[in-house]
Formats: sequence, structure tokens, C-alpha cells
Amino acid sequence: MPTKIAVVYYSSTGNVHELAKAVAAGAESEGAEVRLRKVAELAPDAAIAGNPAWQAHHDATKDAPVATPEDLVWADGYAFGTPTRYGTPAAQLKQFIDTLGPQWQAGELANKAATAFTSAMNVHGGNESTILAVENVFHHFGAVIVPPGYTDPSIFAFGGNPYGASLPTGGLGEDGIPGGALDVARYQGARLAKVAGLLTPLRG
Repeated sequence: MPTKIAVVYYSSTGNVHELAKAVAAGAESEGAEVRLRKVAELAPDAAIAGNPAWQAHHDATKDAPVATPEDLVWADGYAFGTPTRYGTPAAQLKQFIDTLGPQWQAGELANKAATAFTSAMNVHGGNESTILAVENVFHHFGAVIVPPGYTDPSIFAFGGNPYGASLPTGGLGEDGIPGGALDVARYQGARLAKVAGLLTPLRG
């Protein structure tokens, strides 16, 4: 039976969406069955319409599957992705996390592999603190945190963040997201799938 991975993310203008797809692709490269799920948008229509990139991504992904608690119960491992908001996760992802009380209380999120990824405008714009904030949630779940660490050359080649894939979005040109960022995200997804597969027998 293949390892099951849930990649749950929030993305406003599409950068975290691209990272999420790369994490999912990395997990699939290890033979995992993957559910790629966005969380529900909370922002008012007027706020979205005020940013053309936000509106474009919102429209392009309006039919994408929305995450439910069952996706995490189903999974052997999960990845959470979010843009940073003042060094913390976006409210949209946090709202989804706040619905998981029954699953947490039942122990249905424990003993699973977990990892996080993010993006911020600047290199020092809160990427690391956002990932660490998401990992606080994993501690409460009783999950086994799986960072990329310094375990692959792709980490060193793209900024050297051992906590998780992180994209500084300021100054992105017409070429879009650098390939190095996607390499890290794919590696992170593959590593998550490998560790999740090792943990599955331990959950009985």
C-alpha cells in the first residue's frame, strides 16, 4: 500500500501554491499517494480585487479541492504551507488548523510525519519564524517533525534554510519562481514521504 501524504496550503498570489505542487511532486516521486489541498479563503472580495495577482490566482484555483480534517486523518504524513504574515502563518491556514480539535483529541494526527514550507517578501521577512510557528502545532499534534535539514545539496544551493522550503518573493521577475526553490520543495516532499513510510508500521 502506498504511503499517503496530504499537502495542505494557503496561497494568495500563487507562490506558495507552486511550492505546494513541488512538495507534492517530490512525495509522488517516492511512490506516495498525494492529496494536494488548499484551505478556504477568508479575505473579503474587495481585498482580493485590490491586488491583481491575488485576484488572478483566486480565479485560477476557484475549483481546486479544499482541505478537510479527513484529509489529515487519511494521511500518513502531512505538509503545511503558508505565506508569512508578520512572521507567523496566514489566518487562512490557522483557521483550518483551529478546526482540527476533534481529530487532535482523538489522537488521529499523532505519530505522523509533518513538515512546513513558506514564502515571504524578503529573505529575512519571517520565513524561519513562520515555519517554526507551524511546527508548534505539530508538537501539539504529537507529530514527528521532518525538516529538510542540511541533508541534500539543494538546500545549500538555495539559501541554506534547514527548517523548510522558503521563497523570498521580492524581485521575482518574468521567469517566476527560481528552480532552486522548487528543487528544495521537491526534496522536502520526497523526504517527508520516506519518513512517513517508516513511521506507518509504528502506528499499528
